[in-house]
Amino acid sequence: MELKDILAKCDHTLLAQTATWEEIKAICDDGMKYSTASVCIPASFVKQAKEYVGGRLAICTVIGFPNGYATTRAKCFMASDAVDNGADEVDMVINIGWAKEGKWDAITSEIAAIKAACKGKLLKVIIETCLLTDDEKIALCKCVSDSGADYIKTSTGFSKAGATFEDVALFAAHVAPHVKIKAAGGISSLEDAEKFIELGADRLGTSRIVKIAKGLENDGTY
Repeated sequence: MELKDILAKCDHTLLAQTATWEEIKAICDDGMKYSTASVCIPASFVKQAKEYVGGRLAICTVIGFPNGYATTRAKCFMASDAVDNGADEVDMVINIGWAKEGKWDAITSEIAAIKAACKGKLLKVIIETCLLTDDEKIALCKCVSDSGADYIKTSTGFSKAGATFEDVALFAAHVAPHVKIKAAGGISSLEDAEKFIELGADRLGTSRIVKIAKGLENDGTY
């Protein structure tokens, strides 16, 4: 797989608590230069970033992040506000406590409400796989499939582990055909990125692939 094809599936991401506009602007520049799928940034920067890129790059943001335990009403407001500010894509975190309690109908209903609040924009659902059993992950594949969301996503990158090959393969075996997969957290090499894609990931949440592209460019090999 060519590097440009991997980059086209990357949500070039900066969600650090200390992120500044200069840093956000730099990843927007990278995203435009390397033709990434989007940049994934904090909600407070969405409007500014949208104006800066001028339609040349999709803007993704996160809501209910990273813990997922805000109320449904709060998450819906955050999603609607993000879209009103120019977000093209929204990544939400489920209520993981509800998953531990087996509240599958409540989770499905919450995701559906947030999808409606996205007003037609893409919704990716983060289930934080490192905190779940395989049975819980499978149940959540059904929740996401039934909710109308567009993607299921492995991880926030802020918990104890990120994406694994096993989890992406499990998603691919259990989500409905209309649900795409995003692997995120700890993707650090082109080999791993390519394997995640081969296993079924349509998006990769990472900042490292662009860094690799820059290194190859500096070496004259890209």
